[in-house]
Amino acid sequence: MQNNLKSKVLSSLIWKLLERGGTQGIQFIIQIILARLLTPEDYGVIAIIMIFIALANVFIQSGFGTALIQKKNTDEEEFSSVFYLSLFIATLLYLILYFTAPIISDFYKNIELIKILRVLSLTLFLGAFNSIQNTIIAKNMDFKNQFLSSLIAGIVSGVIGIFLAYNNFGVWALVYQQLSNQFLICITLLNIVKWRPKLMFSFSKIKKLFIFGSKLLVSSLLDTLYMNITSLVIGKVYRPAMLGFYNRGNQFPQLIVSNFNGSIQAVMFPALSAEQDNKKRVKEIVRRSIVTSSYIIFPLMIGLMVIAEPMVKLLLTDKWLECVPYLRVFCLSYALWPIHTANLQAINALGRSDIFLKLEIIKKVLGMAILIVSMKYGVYAIAVGVLISGVISSFINGYPNKKLLNYGYLEQIKDVIPSLFISIVMGILVYSLAQLKTNDFLIIFTQIFLGLIVYISLSYFFKLECFLYIIKTLKKDN
Repeated sequence: MQNNLKSKVLSSLIWKLLERGGTQGIQFIIQIILARLLTPEDYGVIAIIMIFIALANVFIQSGFGTALIQKKNTDEEEFSSVFYLSLFIATLLYLILYFTAPIISDFYKNIELIKILRVLSLTLFLGAFNSIQNTIIAKNMDFKNQFLSSLIAGIVSGVIGIFLAYNNFGVWALVYQQLSNQFLICITLLNIVKWRPKLMFSFSKIKKLFIFGSKLLVSSLLDTLYMNITSLVIGKVYRPAMLGFYNRGNQFPQLIVSNFNGSIQAVMFPALSAEQDNKKRVKEIVRRSIVTSSYIIFPLMIGLMVIAEPMVKLLLTDKWLECVPYLRVFCLSYALWPIHTANLQAINALGRSDIFLKLEIIKKVLGMAILIVSMKYGVYAIAVGVLISGVISSFINGYPNKKLLNYGYLEQIKDVIPSLFISIVMGILVYSLAQLKTNDFLIIFTQIFLGLIVYISLSYFFKLECFLYIIKTLKKDN
C-alpha cells in the first residue's frame, strides 16, 4: 500500500513538474517578448486590475475545492453542488466588479481601468466553470491532464498576446492574453476530464464542506489581500511604472519557486491527506518535502540574485533595470517558501483548518504593521518589509507542528542548513565572475555552469543526505 502511494506520488510529481515547468517555461519566454514590446506602465496598469481579479477568485476557487480534496469520500452530489455554487458566486462578483469599476478607476485616476476591469473580470466565470475539473485532477493526482491543458492554452494565448503587442495594442495585449488563456484551459479540460455537473444540489452537503472550507476561504482571502495590498499602495501612491518594476522583480523568483516548490506541494497535499491518520508517516513526508525543496530552491534563489543585473539587461533591456534591487530582495523572501508551504500543507491535511486560520490572522496583522511602517520610506523599503515579514512568518508556520507532528521549527532549520551553507559558498564563488569584462550572455552562461558544478561537487563532498536520496531515487527509477 505504501509502495503504491510512493509510486503514485513520484509519478504525479513528475507530471506536476512538467505541467508547471513546461507551461511556466513557455510563459517565461512569452513574458520576456511581451516585456520587450510593452512598457513598465502597461504592466503597472494590469497589475492593479489583477488585484481585484485575484481577490474575487479567492471566493470562487478557494475553500470548497480544498475541502473536496481533503475529504476522503466524496460523491456526485457534492461535486455538482460546489459547481453550481461557484458559478453563482462568480456571477455575483462579476456584477460587483462591473458596477464598481468607475469607482476603482476614479480612485486610481485612470479612466482606462473601467473597460479593462469589466473585460478581464469575465475570467471569473471560466475559473468557476473548470473548478471541479481541477479538483478532480488534484484529488486523483492526475496531473498529466493538467499539463496538457495548461501547455496548449499557454502557447496559443501567448501567440495572441505577442501578436497584439507587436501591433501596438498596449495593455490590451495583456488583457486578451489572460482572457484567451483561461478560455482555452476551460475548453481543453472539458474534453480531457469527463466529469459533467448533474441536476442536483444539496445545502446540507455544502454546509458540511463549509465547516472546513470556510476557514481556508478566510485564510486564503487574508493571504491574497495581504499579498496584493502592497500593489494597491504602490499603485495609488506611486506612478504605475514603479508598480511594474516591483512586480517584475517579484516575477522571476516567483516563477522558479512556484514551479519547483508548488509542484511538490500540489502532490504532497493529497498524499498527506491519504496518510492523515498516521502521524509518523505525515512527519516523514513533510520532512522530505522541506529538505528536498530547500536543496533545489536555495541555490536557484542565490544564483538568481547573483546574475540578476546582466540577466535583466540581456532579456528585458535596460528599460527594466530598476527592477533588479526588488528581484534580489524577493529571491531571499522566496527561498523560505519550502518551510512555509510544507508546514501549512501538513496542518490542512490533518484537518486543522482552525489552526491554519489563526496562523494567517497573526501573520497578516504582523505583515500589515510592517507595511505601514515601511511604506513611509519608499517602494524598496516595502520589498524589504515583505522579506522581514516572511522570515518571522516561517517561524509562525512551523510552530504548531512541534505539537502536531513532533517536528518543530529548530529541527526544520537544522535539516536545511547544509543546503543553505553550500548554496552561499556557491553564490560567493559565482559572484566573482561578474567582474569579467565580456558580454552579458557569456557572463550568465559561465556563472550558471560554474554554479552547477560547484553545488553538485560540494553536495558530493559533504555527502548531503538529500543529494544522496535524489541519486538513489533516480537509480531506482532507472
